[in-house]
Amino acid sequence: MYLKLIPNNTNIQFTKMRFTAMVLSAALIVGSLAALVTYGLNFGIDFRGGVTIEVADSEPIDITEVRTVISALNLGNIKIQKIQDFAGADDAVIIFIEQQEVAPSDGTDAPESEDDASELVQQEAAARVQEALRTLLGDDIEFRKIEVVGPTVSGELVQKGALAVVLAIGMMLLYIWFRFEWQFSVGAIAALVHDVIITLGLFAITQLEFNLAIIAALLTIVGYSMNDTVVVYDRVRENLRKFKKKHLAELLDVSINETLSRTIMTSVTTLLALSALAVFGGVVLRGFTLAMIWGVVIGTYSSVFVASPILLATGIKRDWSKQAVAATP
Repeated sequence: MYLKLIPNNTNIQFTKMRFTAMVLSAALIVGSLAALVTYGLNFGIDFRGGVTIEVADSEPIDITEVRTVISALNLGNIKIQKIQDFAGADDAVIIFIEQQEVAPSDGTDAPESEDDASELVQQEAAARVQEALRTLLGDDIEFRKIEVVGPTVSGELVQKGALAVVLAIGMMLLYIWFRFEWQFSVGAIAALVHDVIITLGLFAITQLEFNLAIIAALLTIVGYSMNDTVVVYDRVRENLRKFKKKHLAELLDVSINETLSRTIMTSVTTLLALSALAVFGGVVLRGFTLAMIWGVVIGTYSSVFVASPILLATGIKRDWSKQAVAATP
């Protein structure tokens, strides 16, 4: 006996729900774009530049006292968070400090470039924070991570992160085009763009930190959504050969229902793993985990209600067997 979430005789008419899904998707996309324009993304230190310091102590750390001491240094916007610690220390916090402005130079002992000057200022800010923490918590504290990101590096990371997502979607477009037909590639890419925009909108609304880990999550979402879409498309292509006279809407419903068990099982097992990561991963991985959980849900939705219905709008070739015969020498 084995677990079966979806019965064999399941016959859900997904294509009849496509107009409702279209309205829902349009509303989510418009809302996401509006949130991106209105609120923007809360870029982390990877993209804005600044200093990140992770400190642990064998004694409990009073986060209010830490915030008071560091705020007195007048380093601008700071963010302090407790983190779940599994390395043996009783308590740990992570401190984010915004990028420090470089004071105008008087020409004496000036660094060779603005980047060098900025990096020097960030390092000085990090040193001041470390000294203040040693005074407050004692010399036995452990600095596990000290990261200084300058403006040039952060700017390059923004460009390369965006380029990575665009190239991934572009390569997926070509892959689907060569493997199936152009109509399939349009549906698949529409689903991917749909997933990415709505995920970005989620981060704009929640104002969770958007960093390199989220870029990695977006690329993973693109791969997951595409994998789910390809499974459905493979079954659609098989049924196009098998049912040459069946109405396309009915054929799509049959194909989706036949792959629904695999889709649900894959999503559920992935969400179980992500749930464990959400519980035990701590605040550092919170944004990544949220992006992945949301991506699995929205990716499963788009494979069924975005990628497949687009085939109805664009029209697809019904007899694939002729192509197979023509290709045979």
